[in-house]
Amino acid sequence: MEYSCFRLMLLAVFFFPAFVECRTRHYKFNVVMKNTSRLCSSKPIVTVNGMFPGPTLYAREDDTVLEVVVVLAEWWKSDTEAVVNEALKSGLAPNVSDAHTINGHPGAVPACSSQGGFTLAVQSGKTYMLRLINAALNEELFFKIAGHKLTVVEVDATYVKPFQTDTVLIAPGQTTNVLVTTNKNTGKYLVAASPFMDAPIAVDNITATATLHYSGTLSNSPTTLTIPPPKNATAVANQFANSLRSLNSKTFPAKVPLTVDHSLLFTVGLGINPCPACKAGNGSRVVASINNVTFVMPTTALLQAHFFNISGVFTTDFPANPPQAFNYTGSTPPTNLQTTRVWFMHCHLEVHTTWGLKMAFLVDNGKGPNESTLPPPSDLPKC
Repeated sequence: MEYSCFRLMLLAVFFFPAFVECRTRHYKFNVVMKNTSRLCSSKPIVTVNGMFPGPTLYAREDDTVLEVVVVLAEWWKSDTEAVVNEALKSGLAPNVSDAHTINGHPGAVPACSSQGGFTLAVQSGKTYMLRLINAALNEELFFKIAGHKLTVVEVDATYVKPFQTDTVLIAPGQTTNVLVTTNKNTGKYLVAASPFMDAPIAVDNITATATLHYSGTLSNSPTTLTIPPPKNATAVANQFANSLRSLNSKTFPAKVPLTVDHSLLFTVGLGINPCPACKAGNGSRVVASINNVTFVMPTTALLQAHFFNISGVFTTDFPANPPQAFNYTGSTPPTNLQTTRVWFMHCHLEVHTTWGLKMAFLVDNGKGPNESTLPPPSDLPKC
């Protein structure tokens, strides 16, 4: 009888699926304005649960953890809306940021010795995936970790052929996944984010710093330092960009469309328009353009104007080619810009977007209701 019971239990184990506890975790996030201190000064900013960065989500045993997120950004002591408004009023570029940050912290900066930095705790002998996000508004950034190589595996949600580098270049709005192998036994290693700009344009030249901290290392242990590339390190930037390759394998082929329906040539540039009220700009305003057209923000939504056939909001004659041909690789483009309301595409540099370097693509309805724009809801708020 005992043998039969034992055999029955074995059959139950082999023929019935294992019951695995699947727990859904619930978190409550309140987005509120709160005074936050950085660079030895305070200002009200948007926070999550009153914290900046937001609250830490702790992983538990058997949880699936995807990656470590590292957000690179900028910090202004002044209110950012005031910075933009002043730039629009003056006709000049907005003031550069006062510091760069890594996960919300600038690290050690001049004239504010009390400012701390972000710490990434690691264990020796592991491989970590870092998801780098450049949330800065106007600057490409170099990223490096002292004494460690970074293996680039993905850029902007696209796998690339893995390659090793000690410095990553990442543009505003871009994401890059890198693998870091913690091949040291112990220690603290400096993490640095610094700007890249090889043109005579003002940038925030303060390097943000963080710490890669090995488990078991005393907090007062010395930190192994690294020297960021110079801000005009074009060779470093080019070496990184030239190393990017698609996988282009049988499993992940690089499928390029062979049929082109419309050929478009877009040139982007900067220029100057008259602005009598712009005293700081000596009566001129800096503007940006695509094919010599600069964008003016409409007061009526583009999709709303298209659906209801509201005239005077945008035109559909955006040039498919530059109106004047010139040496696109070297000569100065023409500066007499035209203003019109057009389609929408924009530069990831916020300063260029402010100057009008944006446009909008309007997609016409196709065949049948499944390829047509739905009417707006009856309770759509009015602008």
